[in-house]
Amino acid sequence: MTETQRPLPKPTTLTAGFWEAAARGELVIQRCVGCRRYRHYPQAMCPDCHSMESEWSRVTGRGVIHSYTVAHQAFHPFWSDKVPYVIATVELEDGIRMVDDMIDLDPATVRVGLPVEVYFDAVSDEITLPKFRILEGADRGGE
Repeated sequence: MTETQRPLPKPTTLTAGFWEAAARGELVIQRCVGCRRYRHYPQAMCPDCHSMESEWSRVTGRGVIHSYTVAHQAFHPFWSDKVPYVIATVELEDGIRMVDDMIDLDPATVRVGLPVEVYFDAVSDEITLPKFRILEGADRGGE
């Protein structure tokens, strides 16, 4: 029996810089050249100043869990043997938010404000996913 594969993103011209950086172990976020606003997910035009010019800017990859839910039902066969698992919105120190399935995090220990850091998971030859884990030494509130 073969293991069900994780659904993978398909890089586009607009997102290629993000995926190339992830493959190098760097977290980059699109930033407007005009007003310097970060934006994630990548967009062709800045929603604030309407500039069409952007660059990739390296960010720390540290932040906190801003909100979360615990999935008790898998929406794809890849997650079937992983339920229940945490799906968290992470707010980075740089002010943007990213979503991650934190399947290695015990749902009983998750809480808003828990400090996290990025790591990179090479899930295929083409895709390396930025993932988040609890910052080492963080108080997990009774774990």
